[in-house]
Amino acid sequence: MHPTLHRCLLIVAALAVSASASAQRGALTVQRNLDQLVDRSAVILRGQVVSAHVEKHPELTALNTVVVTLRVQESLKGDAGKTFTFRQYVWDFRDSAETVGYRKGQEFLLLMISPSRYGLSSPAGLEQGRFRIRRDAAGRETAVNALGNSRLLDGIAEQLAKEGKSVSPGLARTVEGHRKGPIDVAELTSLIRALSSEQN
Repeated sequence: MHPTLHRCLLIVAALAVSASASAQRGALTVQRNLDQLVDRSAVILRGQVVSAHVEKHPELTALNTVVVTLRVQESLKGDAGKTFTFRQYVWDFRDSAETVGYRKGQEFLLLMISPSRYGLSSPAGLEQGRFRIRRDAAGRETAVNALGNSRLLDGIAEQLAKEGKSVSPGLARTVEGHRKGPIDVAELTSLIRALSSEQN
């Protein structure tokens, strides 16, 4: 087997084993709550997609990747700078035509893991750590991931209590009562800040 092909296959296998959630077609992952996603993230940001395009990995040429650049509106953890660019492996060729769901002008809240030695990154838990920001009929900004935020806040009240962290009464009610569905962006960002290790 050619050394480059062998190396690519090893990387793909490692990615499949270490992946942490699912929604990109072909990726198998484990469901995680918000605290676990925040803990696995190196950078958390809110931003608007400036560009997204699919290209071969410059080193591992057998791999398709999507390169996404966002204009950063807010950094919640780490230093995202004014613009943030990452390269994500495309698990399924059908996702290539869709740039894995990133399109110019879309707004996202992204919980990004540290890049690998090959410069590959992704939201923590893949689609679980990628929240699309939209405005509802009343103009309220809401955020939802590909799992519909299902079980996102499971165990969060207990985790906050364990760490001795307090949140507003309104946010506490959201944490206690939310099971699935969109979450107010302001509440989600407040909760991420409370859970972030940088706030410990």
